[in-house]
Amino acid sequence: MSVTIAQKTIATETSVSGRGLFTGAETTLTFKPAPVGHGIVFVRTDLSRPVRIPALVQHVTKRSRRTAIKSGADSVETIEHCMSAIAGLGIDNLEITINGGEVPGVDGSCLPFVDALQSAGIVEQPAEKPFLIISEPVEVRDGSATLIASPPSADEFQIFYDLDYGMIEPIRQQLFAYQLNAGFKQEIAPARTFVTIQEADMLRSRGLGTHLQAGDVLVLDAKGPVGTDYRFPNECVRHKVLDLIGDLYLLGCAIQGKIVAYKSGHSLNHALVRKLTRMLQAQRRAKLALGEPVMDIRRILRMMPHRYPMLLVDRVIEMDGDKRALGVKNVTMNEPFFQGHYPGMPVMPGVLIVEAMAQLSGLLLSRKLEHSGRIPLLLSLDKVKLRRPVVPGDQLILESENIRVKARTGHVRCRAFVGDQVAAEAEIKFMLVDNELGG
Repeated sequence: MSVTIAQKTIATETSVSGRGLFTGAETTLTFKPAPVGHGIVFVRTDLSRPVRIPALVQHVTKRSRRTAIKSGADSVETIEHCMSAIAGLGIDNLEITINGGEVPGVDGSCLPFVDALQSAGIVEQPAEKPFLIISEPVEVRDGSATLIASPPSADEFQIFYDLDYGMIEPIRQQLFAYQLNAGFKQEIAPARTFVTIQEADMLRSRGLGTHLQAGDVLVLDAKGPVGTDYRFPNECVRHKVLDLIGDLYLLGCAIQGKIVAYKSGHSLNHALVRKLTRMLQAQRRAKLALGEPVMDIRRILRMMPHRYPMLLVDRVIEMDGDKRALGVKNVTMNEPFFQGHYPGMPVMPGVLIVEAMAQLSGLLLSRKLEHSGRIPLLLSLDKVKLRRPVVPGDQLILESENIRVKARTGHVRCRAFVGDQVAAEAEIKFMLVDNELGG
């Protein structure tokens, strides 16, 4: 039986200072408590205006050997060790201010971040902790490197990592299995980032990591670490697990499932998180569809002129102000269009899926136009794509996001889902007309 787990933040502010692993720039990072549902958000405070960047895979930008998130032209580099500490301690909500572009590298592990967060005090919050429960196997590959997520055998998060550098000395093959629990600080957090001496020379030739001295990170030659000793005999594979835990937290919530990794790095980790994000969004939509609607059919009928057989939204299940809406269309064999589209192989016409998205968009825009005396009429369609057939028994989850509303036009981005698959998508523009003219 699943046990309800509370969200967590910290009791007071705490800071970590140091030089970035790659840039060498001195920065101070400050963890601050955040409210329920806030998530993990980095804030650049050294710019002309503060720039907020949520720690989500949607904001990941391409980098070599590290994880960075970006908003516009502004980024925060090398966040994976910090994120691993947060995930390992089960913290859900933090605001993280930083007065530069790269997270302090400290000793190349995440232990200093763990120590700082624990010193601030970890406190529970009055809301349930969100999880992604992996429901079916998901796999990503890059050459021989492989990363697989599969359903859990219980309410747990397990990682099995196979680190295989072939014949490169002194790493060789290392295997490690880990279940996320209270042993994170002892088993994972102290493991430091590592490079071979050849890789270190290459990075220095590109102007990266030139400030690092022997022992600041694990630099490995044929005999072992240069200027330091291993903290674990298999410290390298433990650090790979550390990185993976941090990258997986870019999902925005904890995971229940099993992760099997072979030679994976940051880019492959991000690819898996992107796939898991689609699964998470599908699970959230399905959960909302089972709950109480924001608008039932009676309220929809009061707000829309459409009637049978052209009313294609059964209920609205989420409405985020005038920014975003989710709605439901249950597709049954009783739909009149199935009589002729097509006998013997019923498929919902794509134009009606687009019409359903447009109707939900009209309900969304009505929040903005409620007191304006205007109603939206379809003006144009752009970027229309029909991704999969919709058949009797499917439940269409409709999504509409407000791009821009002006005095005379409204512009929205729409998608229709069946489970975690996109059935259709489009950008729709509306002309906003006086109610008397539109009637």
